Amino acid sequence: MDWLIGIIVVAAIIGAVWVSLYNSLVKNKLWVTEAWSQIDVQLKRRNDLIPNIVETVKGYAKYEQETLTKVINLRNMISDMGTEDPAKKMELSNQLSSQLRTVFALAEAYPDLKANQNFLALQEELSATENKIAYARQLYNSSVTQYNIKLGTFPSNVVANVHGFRPEVVLATPEEEKNVPKVSF
Repeated sequence: MDWLIGIIVVAAIIGAVWVSLYNSLVKNKLWVTEAWSQIDVQLKRRNDLIPNIVETVKGYAKYEQETLTKVINLRNMISDMGTEDPAKKMELSNQLSSQLRTVFALAEAYPDLKANQNFLALQEELSATENKIAYARQLYNSSVTQYNIKLGTFPSNVVANVHGFRPEVVLATPEEEKNVPKVSF
């Protein structure tokens, strides 16, 4: 009879550890999902600012329609994407950031635009949003790393494999952003 009680106690301990590990994996997976939603919120915020920026620039930069069209097309592509492919969405987002830098560089060629208070306020708001996107990416990558560590370490990897948890992909920095800018005097 003592051996039966021993088996029950051991089974209860194993069951409690299993449940604890499973709950920990679920919690980490939800942190990854929440971190991605923070990126998504900031991308939406930026997408909402873009029409205002484009309309402001259009009045001054009539000859820059190609750049403005690229910005609108990228914005629409990002808006139309769901949440199923974060890496692709971030790739498009990086392209949009690059195009927006081009739009803001236009201000140098158009002094009236450069002095426009609405444009300056939109530029500042967009800059703040880009910073928030960068921070949200860091949070996402940190959450993914913690989750992936759980998936790869014993004994949580056993629970993860049994329940079908899969690793997430961290968001990489685009190569062009890794390059050191050239400065000349």
